[in-house]
Amino acid sequence: MTYIFLGLLIFCAHLFNAWFSRQRIPDVLLLMVIGILVGPVSGWVTPEQLEGTGAVFASLTLLFILFDSGIDMRLDTVRQYWTGVVQVTLLSFVVSMATVTLVAFFLIGLELQASMMLGSMVAGTAAAIVIPLVRQMRVSDKTRVTLTLESAISGVLCIVVSLAFIEGYKMGNISIGSTVGRVLASVMMALLIGVVGGIVWSSLMDRVRKLQNSMFLTPAFVFVIYGLTEALGYSGAIAALAFGLVLGNPEYFEMSFLKKLRLRPMTPLEEGEKSFFKEFVFVLKTYFFVYVGICIPFSNGVALMYGAIIAAALFVVRFGLIAIVGRSNTKEDRLTVSMMIPKGLVSAVLASVPEQVNVAAGRVIIPGATLIRHVTYAVIFCSIIYCSILVLLTSRRLVKGQHEL
Repeated sequence: MTYIFLGLLIFCAHLFNAWFSRQRIPDVLLLMVIGILVGPVSGWVTPEQLEGTGAVFASLTLLFILFDSGIDMRLDTVRQYWTGVVQVTLLSFVVSMATVTLVAFFLIGLELQASMMLGSMVAGTAAAIVIPLVRQMRVSDKTRVTLTLESAISGVLCIVVSLAFIEGYKMGNISIGSTVGRVLASVMMALLIGVVGGIVWSSLMDRVRKLQNSMFLTPAFVFVIYGLTEALGYSGAIAALAFGLVLGNPEYFEMSFLKKLRLRPMTPLEEGEKSFFKEFVFVLKTYFFVYVGICIPFSNGVALMYGAIIAAALFVVRFGLIAIVGRSNTKEDRLTVSMMIPKGLVSAVLASVPEQVNVAAGRVIIPGATLIRHVTYAVIFCSIIYCSILVLLTSRRLVKGQHEL
């Protein structure tokens, strides 16, 4: 029965993707509904059953979505819009974190430091959700690059800042300088590892293709890059994005010193390889969103209410922020960037850390740890629902406008 269900999911995913093209209903929402039906509603699958493999699978999905998006990016486009990306990412993170902090402190009643920690956990965007949605929409290169890079960078910010607050609880103080340094080091070192790995692999591509069943070797090398970067304490997601960017733009990384290292000229990916990666990402994305639906916590109604309020507040301040900093963009671009703030894997992983700290210490170091986890999961669920509804309404509105023209 399980195998039948997994097989039918792939058929449903292709069907949902076609429905988006016709009815403008995001396949993300429909896949989550399936997860909710087989998880919280029927109890056929529980989050506890997936606890051992769920986090690994979610990380795998994030890894390959970023790698594939890096392949599709043009480096000249990234360079052109880099300043705007940094501005949107940093401002959005700070404003979102401040908004959640105020709601958590005054409405939920958490301590100030715990409120700020919760804010840092949900201030970023989810690449595994944003990138597939953006690909289904007709958006400009600027918008696509902005949202892709923001989701990758904001994930790093969430991790580093949240862990800084957790360490602050352990040690009694928080070092702002150390936190900023960790963010910069995580991004820069991850970029360096990803770029170097991409140059080496692209130079070996001709030889690799001569091996039997070589199509799987590039994904295997992505695993190596990701794992090495994470083991060194940096962002594996950023490294995977940089690795894909190099493979998608080898002409920009041809350097004279490579000949001295006796490396062959860098080779671009073939269309068959790109198609294989995209199909692989499509399958991973399908199962990922069903997994998200299974993990939605409906048992805590109060936390779900708080999550709905926080998610709504985040969308409101995001629309206001983009209206101010994105006045030079078209109305359609501003609207798309404004609504693409769903939360996902990074937030879910960070939400469980405070409880783990308390268990490891044998006492309550971080107050309200369980409530923080439940509220974070609720924010993830509600933000995805809000985003999907906005995508549905906006897409239909834009299509209607085009028909009228």
